Amino acid sequence: MHLVEITSENAPSLTLPLLGRELVCFFASASVLIILCSFIAGCASLPNISPMIDDAPISQKPHKIMTSKGQLSTKQSAAVMTRLKRSVAQTDVLDRLTPVVESVTDSPLTRGNRVSLLNDGPAAYAAMFTAIRHAKDHINLESYIIEDDETGKKFADLLLKKRAEGIQVALIYDCMGSINTPESFFQRLRDGGIQVVGFNPLNPLKAREQWDLTHRDHRKILIIDGKLAIIGGINISRVYSSIPLIRKKHGAKPIHWRDTDIQIEGPAVAELQKLFITTWQRQAGGTLSGRAYFPTVKESGSALVRVIGSTEGEKNRIPFIVYVSAITFAEHSVHMTNSYFIPDTQILKALTDAAKRGVDVKIILPGITDSSLALHAQRHYYAELLQAGVQIYEHSTSLLHAKTIVIDNVWSTVGSTNMDYLSLLNNDEVNALILNHDFSVQMEKMFAHDLANSRRIEPHEWEQRDMLPRVREWFISLFGRLL
Repeated sequence: MHLVEITSENAPSLTLPLLGRELVCFFASASVLIILCSFIAGCASLPNISPMIDDAPISQKPHKIMTSKGQLSTKQSAAVMTRLKRSVAQTDVLDRLTPVVESVTDSPLTRGNRVSLLNDGPAAYAAMFTAIRHAKDHINLESYIIEDDETGKKFADLLLKKRAEGIQVALIYDCMGSINTPESFFQRLRDGGIQVVGFNPLNPLKAREQWDLTHRDHRKILIIDGKLAIIGGINISRVYSSIPLIRKKHGAKPIHWRDTDIQIEGPAVAELQKLFITTWQRQAGGTLSGRAYFPTVKESGSALVRVIGSTEGEKNRIPFIVYVSAITFAEHSVHMTNSYFIPDTQILKALTDAAKRGVDVKIILPGITDSSLALHAQRHYYAELLQAGVQIYEHSTSLLHAKTIVIDNVWSTVGSTNMDYLSLLNNDEVNALILNHDFSVQMEKMFAHDLANSRRIEPHEWEQRDMLPRVREWFISLFGRLL
């Protein structure tokens, strides 16, 4: 993947001939984009969240909290939530959000999880390799991209080694995300006894479900022995390693990819296991048997965790519903990082309304990107957000690929879901919702570090920009569902 650095600061001086040439290029590209639009099935739309929010007063019902030994009593659940609320400033986000979330998912809120923050690729890969080496029963791995590079080969070699030791290994990769990975890479794994499934083959004749080119498996999940899981935004590719990626632009410095994963130990791992097995079965992955997929798991920490996953279909856009609701109920702060920001009207309204009522809304977005079209589209929304009081920053020292939110210093989410239509409307995604003040403090420290490496977009400077970038951003935003 080639990186392109585009910022308003280094844009060339515009002349009329340049303006004409660029507009010709944009409108010539329109025909291609319009043709691609035809591949989006049925003009699917995101669900209307307003009725869910309007019908969600402060919950009077006791929270349902599960442990490895079963559901806590009403008294025990109330005590857990009381301790959590006392750890932060007064906020009703937990009580108001719970009824909405529980109305769209059966995934329980689980107690006794240890959640470790892995705030870059090297940390995540180190944790993954350690976990794989210690596997005793099975390894389930799901990834959007698995590349045939030095990083991919390290994973392949270790997985084959564990399979030779008698550990069952199952792998799901996305056929579009891994389109550049040769079949020989996966055949080597199969020859070594690893069970491999390609999600939603590009050839419609090989489809196992209703074929849809835009329906992709964007999840990143590693599960070890049903007891430990690692999820987030990190694919299996050298771009996340400690080796900087060399950019083509003359004189450009090497750049790192900046992403976030988390490691979960505890009862919440079972919910990730269910998502993996469901996808495996839907994609006709063969029999997974004779393994302890749902062992009894001891409580490892103090974090409350709920796993949410989305699948194809308007009613299954659970991360989208949770995002809009959580931002709507925020009382103090919304601190978000996201790698592809092409929001729908409901997300825009939730963010602008929050800022207008005095919530500290800060968003860190890429300033360096692997998709110049996505960067232009994201900037189309800045004016409306800035006018409402949202603070926008562009990360300037690395390619930002993280998808995280911290709300009111107590509610956090880390996962694979981008703030764009492909993630929110089409893809299979997974996020962990973490209710824990100590973890939120870690997330806030990471957010502050990212802020220090970002450039703030000043409203007055944004209003004074030239016409060409405005036209370019508006035009590209028309095709936001494809980016």
